[in-house]
Amino acid sequence: MKSPFSISHYHDTQPIYQKLKKLVDQEVVGLPKALLEKSLGYFDEKCPKSKAMIDRAKEYIPGGVQHNLAFNYPYPIVFTKAEGAYLYDLDGNPYLDFLQAGGPTVLGSNPEEVRKEAVALLESCGPSTGLFHEYELKLAQLICENMPSVEKFRMLNSGSESVIAAVRVARLATKKKKIIKVGGAYHGWMDQMVYGTRIPRTGRFEAHGIPKAYTKHTQEVYPNDIKALERKLRFNKLRGGTAAVIVEPLGPESGTRPVPINYNKQVRALCDKYGALLIFDEVVTAFRVGMQGAQGYFDVMPDLTVFGKVVAGGYPSAGGLGGKNEYMRYLAAGLDGDKKIKKAKVGGTMAANPLSCVAGYHTLKQILDTDACAQAGKAGDRLAKGLQEIMQKYQLPYVVYNQGSIVHLETSGVLFVDVNFAKPWTLPNALKQIKIRKDVMEQMGAAFMAAGIVTLAGSRLYTSAAQTDAVIDEALAKFDGVFAQIKG
Repeated sequence: MKSPFSISHYHDTQPIYQKLKKLVDQEVVGLPKALLEKSLGYFDEKCPKSKAMIDRAKEYIPGGVQHNLAFNYPYPIVFTKAEGAYLYDLDGNPYLDFLQAGGPTVLGSNPEEVRKEAVALLESCGPSTGLFHEYELKLAQLICENMPSVEKFRMLNSGSESVIAAVRVARLATKKKKIIKVGGAYHGWMDQMVYGTRIPRTGRFEAHGIPKAYTKHTQEVYPNDIKALERKLRFNKLRGGTAAVIVEPLGPESGTRPVPINYNKQVRALCDKYGALLIFDEVVTAFRVGMQGAQGYFDVMPDLTVFGKVVAGGYPSAGGLGGKNEYMRYLAAGLDGDKKIKKAKVGGTMAANPLSCVAGYHTLKQILDTDACAQAGKAGDRLAKGLQEIMQKYQLPYVVYNQGSIVHLETSGVLFVDVNFAKPWTLPNALKQIKIRKDVMEQMGAAFMAAGIVTLAGSRLYTSAAQTDAVIDEALAKFDGVFAQIKG
């Protein structure tokens, strides 16, 4: 029988956190000078066209690059071709793709079956008309049929937009204001959510250009601390209540801080007890963990689900909000909407455009028909196991764990540095450690890139159904070549 999920077994989080604490408590083990110079030499020798283009881009684009995923050290590489398990840069160099566009390409890069449908759509009606297209219905129906808690789906342009919609709906439905998030989680760059991002307990540390009033009703609790969440909900109940609790169901930063197996059920119970909506941010997990998302895996029914990434199969306008009818009616538009209730203002001329809907529908159909999630999960298990063996072989302190097709490789532990503004005397050392460990993480990413491996910031790797055992073994050989030169 086919497995509906990419996660073949769920890890015990306690040993992972013990290893991560040990990693952060000791001096960081970075690249030796010779390996760093060799890696940087690769970019000078093999990527001159990329460097020239990025230098030119700086004249017209702030910093020379548009997307967070492309902020690679020492400079972004320009990619011109994506096919299956491989990427190719402007200079013709091949790479193994473990970035997967940040997660959405579960089938592998630029799958032919989806591409054919997209080309046929372009030849018939073009990418956008501003009017209704049949594939809006087909995509929405497919999502509703597979995601357990989703009775209706509204497509938007991005995960960030979808979080904005979720927060507005939650406040309309509950008539409450407070939004509780888990520290370290990233829920887009809307004003109200730039709070406690990346590293817990940092509050407004990254909220540059955002007035304090915008985060007045945003609250943060420490990851995996159920008692702290209940204290916050109880406190809010005395002061108007909580509109919603929003979580990444695998844990902050796509499971970088993994949650215990029963965590989401505990959060669900607390939301029910205190009258708050539960929002699952499944931007990464929906259709990567499985066609039922992480909510299907954990058997937890959120009230609202935020979508992104794979909804459009790697094509633009990848976002949306789904949920129960009683809440999604606050997004109803057109002639059929309920005139008795106030509606959340959302929009987007390019949302649910024909091209994105066609690509999304055929991507999800392919994932469903080919059991792609389980295949990608098998590749993730093989990669994680191989990396763990390499760490053990060279006695390196690095930590490797995975949730199916999401593989975490922690070499510096930068996201686990304890930053506590309640203890200001500890901040100088914490901020110094963050700088040192961030530099090491970026240098590791450069070493991997020079070896022909594209990762997300040198610390996260997404696997796809296109990555066969042979591809994973090729990657492990390249990783072995890098780590063999590092002394623990």
